[in-house]
Amino acid sequence: MSEARAEFVRTVSESTVTDQDGVLATWQAVSLFGRHRVAREVRAGRWHRPARGVVVLHNGPLSIAQQRWVALLACARGSVLGGITALRCDGFTGLQSDAELPRVVQPMGARVPPYASVNVHWSEYLDERDVHPLRQPVRHRPARAAIDEASWTPHPAEKRARAFVLAVVQQRLATPRHFREALERRGACRHRALIVESILDAAGGIQSLPERDFDNLRSALHLPEPTRQAKVKREDGRYYLDVEWKAYDTACEIHGIPHMRIVQWESDLARINEITIDGPRVLIFSSYAVRRLQDRVADQLVRMLRRGGWRG
Repeated sequence: MSEARAEFVRTVSESTVTDQDGVLATWQAVSLFGRHRVAREVRAGRWHRPARGVVVLHNGPLSIAQQRWVALLACARGSVLGGITALRCDGFTGLQSDAELPRVVQPMGARVPPYASVNVHWSEYLDERDVHPLRQPVRHRPARAAIDEASWTPHPAEKRARAFVLAVVQQRLATPRHFREALERRGACRHRALIVESILDAAGGIQSLPERDFDNLRSALHLPEPTRQAKVKREDGRYYLDVEWKAYDTACEIHGIPHMRIVQWESDLARINEITIDGPRVLIFSSYAVRRLQDRVADQLVRMLRRGGWRG
């Protein structure tokens, strides 16, 4: 082998091994090191094969990054990391799970891989609109990954599905526009209506504040008509309350994007404290609660109004 060729092979070897955290498909290892060396290192126990078609260039425990590479390489070619696994690779934090097996999305029709430590899904949508063309390991873009993770969430955990959308926007991994585009391509999926609501919440604005839902709930409970966007005068300025029943010393604030912007959230809490010190007692509800936890909202609202003297 010429000196130039040897240097090229050495450079490619170092780059590939580093990029993939020392985890290679068998064909990659053979291309880089030769079939005989691969067989010799595995036989001697210096390297090992955690899955069919995968070689790890050491014999110790696998790091989290290496577990992801093994899972990806154990699946069919064209597969990508998906869901929370893809999000973790992009720096997503929070929403911990007791056991997070790497999630891999295979092309539709691919066989189940002969490897137990992977959570496998299938999709027809694995082009560059949803898969980042440059990042390694190859994975879905954050908006698509969050939508998938939300749709894979079982029905008793709908709040967790919503949390993925809001948290990804909060951590600035994707925007509401990215979510809308990814959801349109994704088509039908579990929790779709909730995902759409969550995207609207993440977008902010009047469309995310469920005033109509709240008023429908108020009407169903035969509660008195409140004052909306009531002005509350304070020494340091003028504040507004979403809903107030002044006669019953009760007010409500509806938060469309809980904890979305920490600075704004802290300001909101300070504002509500100032109002409550000298003004009405304030109940705080999330837009999610108004839409989907109406029994709890109704119970707390009725009790607060009755405490203020309402006899309905």
